[in-house]
Amino acid sequence: MRLLQYNNEGSFSLTEFFEGNIPKKYAILSHRWGAEEVTFADLKNDNYKKMAGFGKIQFCGEQARRDDLQYFWVDTCCIDKSNAVELQEAINSMFRWYRDATKCYVHLPDLIAPALVDFFSKEGKLLGIPASALRGSPLSAFSVNERLSWVVGRETFRQEDKAYSLIGIFDVNMSLIYSEGKENTQSCLQDLRIIDPREDKKRIEDTKGGLLRDSYR
Repeated sequence: MRLLQYNNEGSFSLTEFFEGNIPKKYAILSHRWGAEEVTFADLKNDNYKKMAGFGKIQFCGEQARRDDLQYFWVDTCCIDKSNAVELQEAINSMFRWYRDATKCYVHLPDLIAPALVDFFSKEGKLLGIPASALRGSPLSAFSVNERLSWVVGRETFRQEDKAYSLIGIFDVNMSLIYSEGKENTQSCLQDLRIIDPREDKKRIEDTKGGLLRDSYR
């Protein structure tokens, strides 16, 4: 995991951490991707300061400093997307990185946000994630269909990102081919919809499916 550090002169530096030494406190940015984002490669030269996406990184760094946090993470530039192995590891780890962050800053460039916002579907149904999930209840306490409903209607920059966003929600690890496209995304979503380990465990117990007890546990 690479983390950014905001230097006093207004520039940024990247530091790489491995699983055993990731800082306990860091901030993370949640945002919508735009047309000109600062990438990992862009950070190697000073031209990134002239790019449109630099404003979000600068905001995140300044806010982290105000919150007394030394490090912060932004997905556009903290991942070397030209490295397929690193990209796969990052996608599979991203849910945990967001979960473990001390602060998550949600950047809304096209919304003047009041203190409270309620989102509704076109049918007038209130949208959202149950408060108990946001307060730390184990995700296994929510059904497969309920967890899938959290991403219904979500629009992503790449088609497959909608499926990848479910990796953490369903606690799975996948071998990924980034840019694999819509067809594999739909297949992935279908597989997630019909498989529930709790149902599989009951089926194996009821049919005495031949697996060792410790295996299906």
